[in-house]
Amino acid sequence: MTQAISNAHIYAARRAHLASQLGEGGVAIIPTAPERARNRDSDFAYRHDSYFYYLTGFTEPNAWLVLDATGRSTLFCQPKDLERETWDGYRLGPNAAVAALGVSAAVSVAELDKQLPQLLENQHTVWYPFATHKGLETRVDGWLNAVRARVRFGAQCPSQQRDACGPLDDMRLVKDAHEQDVMRRAAHISAQAHIRAMQTSARMLRAGQDVREYHLDAELLHEFRRHGSQFPAYTSIVAAGANACVLHYRADAAPVRAGELVLIDAGCELDGYASDITRTFPANGTFTGPQRDLYNLVLASQDAAVAATKAGARFVDPHDAAVKVLAQGLLDLGLLRKAKHGNAQDVIDTRAYFPFYMHRTSHWLGMDVHDCGSYVAPSELGQTSERKDPVSGETIVNRPSRILGEGMVLTIEPGLYVRPADDVPEAFWNIGIRIEDDAIVTSGGCELISRGVPVVASEIEALMRG
Repeated sequence: MTQAISNAHIYAARRAHLASQLGEGGVAIIPTAPERARNRDSDFAYRHDSYFYYLTGFTEPNAWLVLDATGRSTLFCQPKDLERETWDGYRLGPNAAVAALGVSAAVSVAELDKQLPQLLENQHTVWYPFATHKGLETRVDGWLNAVRARVRFGAQCPSQQRDACGPLDDMRLVKDAHEQDVMRRAAHISAQAHIRAMQTSARMLRAGQDVREYHLDAELLHEFRRHGSQFPAYTSIVAAGANACVLHYRADAAPVRAGELVLIDAGCELDGYASDITRTFPANGTFTGPQRDLYNLVLASQDAAVAATKAGARFVDPHDAAVKVLAQGLLDLGLLRKAKHGNAQDVIDTRAYFPFYMHRTSHWLGMDVHDCGSYVAPSELGQTSERKDPVSGETIVNRPSRILGEGMVLTIEPGLYVRPADDVPEAFWNIGIRIEDDAIVTSGGCELISRGVPVVASEIEALMRG
């Protein structure tokens, strides 16, 4: 628990900020994640709930935080139990939790159902994260019913229920200096893991060894743990050859062949924060001509997106900048025929690029890989416009996208995925390329914290010769 002890003031400040938004008579109930069974007598590796950790820094299971508008915080946690600790590991326990975590009070979680009605009695609003914990609404109903049972004695029951995700999402969207530092370290570890996988691929192929996707996946996991990462931030994508055209492909047993590309989308989680990096590289360390042409196009689109990422810009601006470059490049390389599709603006208007680029360029990054936070500007929710999607034919309601601010963190990840088709030059078939970096928004642009692994084609080739 040393991390929680050393950073207790950070979590206390967050709790105070949330408390100030609860309104008079507001009480927030924030549970951590449950333990989940993997199979008989075996659980998945435990990972705390992000909201709960954001407010406490506490990583043990079976815990709850209750916070009221005055700033008083009560932690319900597992009691000390020497027998269970022999089997399952050390518990902080309520007696040590107040000093270690900086909460106002700490109680055994066995007292939760008894004490929650008391903490809710004579309050006005109960806040909890909606639709995030199965059964939570039912438990809240039970606690409120216990309060209602006392109305004949003059007790008042909260009359409103509100979603705690709203204020917490806005808080988490902007990362403070501590969070940015952790995310830089996570990105550095992940960058080293990508380098290790690249070099392993080239070295094994040069030695004439059989290389499989799982070999490279193992190198990633080794490097993550070697530097203290607790988990992969998500299931790593290691896609060789045509598998790179499957967006959510998982590392499997497919062979890694000289002359083909490998796409790796992988990042570690460090102290509760994710990194998310994608690199595409030639398995043997040398790009072919068509691979290099397509790769350089994707890199140019990422460069344009990076240039568009800065405080004051809209969240959608990096995507629009990337699409503009990709649309022109698809025409220049002959993947889209000018006679059929017109100029780059025509390609954008008709979304003719969509068969090659079907995802967005960015998402928020933080405690969760796809982190919380609205993608729509909160002050402009009512400003809507409609358009008909040229691909699906459905009516889309547009709202102004979020204005980027300093301290927000997002990915920048354009790509191109070319499947065999009669009207596509065969030289590009089965090539999938994505380049992804993690960016902290600054006043004058953005800081790319994941560039410890190169992106320029010639630099990748030089790295893989080493």
